[in-house]
Amino acid sequence: MGTGPDPAAGVETRRFLGRRAETDDVVGGLSVESQAALRQFSFERTLAYGVEYADAVELRARVLDGQGWKDAASELARVCLDRAPAVADGLGGPTRAAYLRRASALTRMSQVMMLSDTDERREIYGRAVDLYAGAAEIAGDRERFTVATDEGLLTGWHLPAGPDAVGSAIVIGGVEGWAMDFDTMGEALAARGIEAFLLDAPGQGESRMRNGVYLTPQWLRAYRQVVDEVDSRAPGRPIGMIGNSIGGSFAMALAAADTRITACCDNGGIATPGLVPPSIGTFFTKMMAFCDCDDEQETTAIWSSVDSTADGPNSGYPLLVVHGGRDPLVSDPLVQMVLDLVPTDDHEMVVFTDGDHCIYNHREDRDLLVADWMRARLAPPAPGQG
Repeated sequence: MGTGPDPAAGVETRRFLGRRAETDDVVGGLSVESQAALRQFSFERTLAYGVEYADAVELRARVLDGQGWKDAASELARVCLDRAPAVADGLGGPTRAAYLRRASALTRMSQVMMLSDTDERREIYGRAVDLYAGAAEIAGDRERFTVATDEGLLTGWHLPAGPDAVGSAIVIGGVEGWAMDFDTMGEALAARGIEAFLLDAPGQGESRMRNGVYLTPQWLRAYRQVVDEVDSRAPGRPIGMIGNSIGGSFAMALAAADTRITACCDNGGIATPGLVPPSIGTFFTKMMAFCDCDDEQETTAIWSSVDSTADGPNSGYPLLVVHGGRDPLVSDPLVQMVLDLVPTDDHEMVVFTDGDHCIYNHREDRDLLVADWMRARLAPPAPGQG
């Protein structure tokens, strides 16, 4: 993607590679990392993480032409920044905010194949945060929030719902997708009068990359302190918990343990992440990095402390489970285990028959489903109002 001169005066030409056929012959000739990136971060998943359609097309085309994933994503982020106009006299703001947000998504995408938290990765992720913050400042539709916990400083993004808000919801991601990657879910919640708090929990996003907060067996204490913060902003307002990917396991475990949680949604979680074996490969390596741990047994022990099947004082909480029929990570038997073992009987499940993990390929349908369900559970209509 680039801008080149055109012989015709006054004509600007923006050049793009366009979609490439991802044949076995073409993909098989790429580096191992490029093949893994194209496989793990499908076109649909890339879009779901905030990458704009044309940027996703160009990213995959560049990688298929032989450019490394990190370099391709980084260069595309720079193109977005080059196109972001300066804001002067109130002009150019919306366009600049859009390009900053696109650049942030591409910058985040550039570090997804890094397995360890190097100084380079921390710098890249910090840059993505700053770009996102720049867009938020211009748009005025969200703001960073912080919570001081016993585990360290946690950060995230607050999307306000206005003076008539009826509830609050904490949204978390999983091993890879973090707060900024699920902002469309936050936007859907805010549009329905639910204050959204997109949290980088211990082991995730800015809390990890900038603040050095990793997952420990004391994770529940930190999560409860986040609930303290959300509750203090509007005492007594009902609070929902939404967990995506393995974040769903945390969400269910917290919901059972904390009576302030009125409703919970699990989009891709399992009974306990301790079930994930070291033999699964790079995903387990990422789980180790999540804990800042280099020992497999210790890593398994930490993740086993997250038990969505554990009973607690709030064990009857309402639960929505969202499942993809073609989820390569969470099989039908694994999601059935969740339904069989969670302590609440007030549960329901929605299955997208062709859905992939976290229903990335039906992002809008997923967000609408979760936001509507959460609104109904946090602020049910009065009798006779439908």
